[in-house]
Amino acid sequence: MAQPKRNEKDNLLDKKAQQLMADKDAESRTRIFEGTLNKVFTAVLVVWAVFQLWANTFGTLGAVKLRTAHIMFLLPLALMLYPTYKRERRRRRMIPVWDIALIAAAVACFGYILWRYDALAKTGRLNDTDVMIGVICLLVVFEAARRASGNLAIIALVFLSYFAVWGRYIPGTFGTSAFTLKRVIKALVWDTNGILGTGAGVSATYIFVFVLFGSFLKHSGFSQFINDIALTLVGRSPGGPAKVAVIASALMGMINGSAIANVATTGTITIPLMKKTGYKKDFAAAVEAVASTGGQFTPPIMGAVGFVMAEFMAVSYMKVMLAAAIPAFLYYLALIYSVHLEAKRLGLSGLSPENIPAAGRVLRERGHLLIPLIVLLALMFMGYTPLFAAIAAIFVTIPVSWLRRETRMNLPAILRATVEGSRSAIGVGVSCIIIGVIIGSVNMTSLGLNFGNLILKVVGEGQLFLGGLMVMVMSTILGMGVPGVAAYVIVYVVAVPVLRATGATEMAANMFCLIYACLSNITPPVAMSSYVAAGIADSNMTKTSLIAMKLGVAGFILPFFFLNNPVLLYGSTEGVALTETLRAFATSSAGVLALASGLAGMPIPKYSKAVTALRVVCRAMLIVGGLLFVNPSLTTDVIALVLIAAEAAADRLLLAKASPIAEAA
Repeated sequence: MAQPKRNEKDNLLDKKAQQLMADKDAESRTRIFEGTLNKVFTAVLVVWAVFQLWANTFGTLGAVKLRTAHIMFLLPLALMLYPTYKRERRRRRMIPVWDIALIAAAVACFGYILWRYDALAKTGRLNDTDVMIGVICLLVVFEAARRASGNLAIIALVFLSYFAVWGRYIPGTFGTSAFTLKRVIKALVWDTNGILGTGAGVSATYIFVFVLFGSFLKHSGFSQFINDIALTLVGRSPGGPAKVAVIASALMGMINGSAIANVATTGTITIPLMKKTGYKKDFAAAVEAVASTGGQFTPPIMGAVGFVMAEFMAVSYMKVMLAAAIPAFLYYLALIYSVHLEAKRLGLSGLSPENIPAAGRVLRERGHLLIPLIVLLALMFMGYTPLFAAIAAIFVTIPVSWLRRETRMNLPAILRATVEGSRSAIGVGVSCIIIGVIIGSVNMTSLGLNFGNLILKVVGEGQLFLGGLMVMVMSTILGMGVPGVAAYVIVYVVAVPVLRATGATEMAANMFCLIYACLSNITPPVAMSSYVAAGIADSNMTKTSLIAMKLGVAGFILPFFFLNNPVLLYGSTEGVALTETLRAFATSSAGVLALASGLAGMPIPKYSKAVTALRVVCRAMLIVGGLLFVNPSLTTDVIALVLIAAEAAADRLLLAKASPIAEAA
């Protein structure tokens, strides 16, 4: 199916989406370069990409030197790309003088670290020059983060000030020692727990490579392939456009890792189409927001967050991917079924056949674009590292695109993919660097341990539900307005130890925090994804967010069930039989369908053909039955089966009594 021609109205909608993002998301406010400056910026992006691919394949740099060199590219590019203040003139032919000074400081200071690190690693002693260089490094990092990530820089500043200044004045559990400036600089700049720590490590490896891979997929025509496949699968069913939006947004969100950016790009197409089909604007916006948000914890790519999780847990990425598979499937199953029920309630039909491409033709014309993903997964299953697999998939994408003229990537397309991928890695990269300040501050002050001990005193040991409830609130708050990877890392440092202390397994604790950190994108009052989607749809943001929470209900309840019994996280627990996981998967699938049906006020089509709102009692029976089904226990499954069967019988009885009255009317 050919991409529909963009008209003036579509272009205005695109501009509106970009303005919405720029208003609320600092990462979206960027300068537009012209003339020679644009060529220089583009050239640096290409050189950066080449360096990163070389360093992650044939390069012999150690971990710290790779991170330092990565930052030497990242910070100057961020200072060039992001304006100094919100109202600054965006179009530029020259870099402002103050930015030239900052860029020079970034290159010189991190270059000094690159030169000095080996010698310092032997002695462990900082001289006055080392401290001064460290202070300048922190100032430049904070300035880049202020421009590129906004709220995250403020959070990091709070943690830094607690570590360096006012923590010593707090009595009791949360009080800290009096740290000297040299101790602070050593921990945050020269140590691998600070800005050269895990955050910089994942930015220099997994994040950059997978963002680049996603860009190459996009420029090969993979986005159009996703859209066409979604149309062939669900386009003709009731409410087809909304289901297409769910599938396409899920797949694109999985690759690009940014729920907000995904809403702004795919939402300009899917939301107007849903409204045109007959969905209300609040519902259409909520569908797009929920679908884009879930991609961050959906395998096989998980927006690169999964690789960070694997790094933290010291396990293979395959284990993380398999553990995330069932929760992600149940999340989207509930969403797409809710969309279907809304379509039935409104009496909506699917798209006409002439708007649906033939599956055979789609596979013939663009099916070869699946080969890079198949190569990626095959190499990881064979035991190769995700980095090697992703880089191999990037290089496979180019010759694969030449299999059809319509998808062929020529040299300009390859350059565009390289530039866009490198540019997309800047914002999230800066977020990962500033996170090092948070991690270093938490580690040096034992804040995470102290906070965990406090919660244990409040909820008691072994109180998984109460501990999970507190962590859910904390994860949602810490994740608001922060990119997915950054949100998870922040929550990991503060919240995962709390869940581990209350008895959760390591995988369950990490997955719990990841999902809630991502769901902050649709959770009021911030709800960044809902805000952008509501702006595109011209709907009420609060109403859109509330509908989004209802549509994403599976994501909000599932973590509590696998926290208590991680059988739904396949492969995460030793001694759990495959048959037990399959049974839990089947009953949980039935549970989220019943739950979605109860919340929508609709009967389950298998038991009733009526498209009318259920009475309160019947809806309550469905909701309770759905929750019991999701719980992986044979006893609750039996009770759920009885409840839902009773609801079906009651529903039939109600319909039988109501029919004569309806006919008389």
